[in-house]
Amino acid sequence: MFIGEYNHNLDDKGRVAVPVKFRSFLKRGAVVTKGLDNCLFLYAKDEWRGLAVKLSRLPIGKANSRAFARLMLAGAMDVDFDNQGRIMLPEYLRKFAGLKKKVVIAGLYDRLEIWDETAWDKYKNGTEKKTVDIAEALGELGV
Repeated sequence: MFIGEYNHNLDDKGRVAVPVKFRSFLKRGAVVTKGLDNCLFLYAKDEWRGLAVKLSRLPIGKANSRAFARLMLAGAMDVDFDNQGRIMLPEYLRKFAGLKKKVVIAGLYDRLEIWDETAWDKYKNGTEKKTVDIAEALGELGV
């Protein structure tokens, strides 16, 4: 399970260290892809396989299904860890997420999200101002 918020630096080569506590969950492989809200999603390989199967089963005749599958599947890349626990984020993914030097890695149970620090702060602050409305809407869903 991935939870928490961690600040890291992206080096000049596009590498970022994954928090030590998560590396054991990702040691059998990991996949990074374009996420929602202009962040990146990082999945353990096993979790990714299950999601990829679901994406591949979306109705091909629906434009939104094709678009979402393309975003997630064509945007994906296998990543490996170096000896220092870093992964290389391809340039096209860094550009998509607007990653600069400072990044935030946020744990969201079954995935990690990688955000530019400024974008994360803006998103988080905006969301925190709406927590009552969000909680009320989710209450209708049984959360």
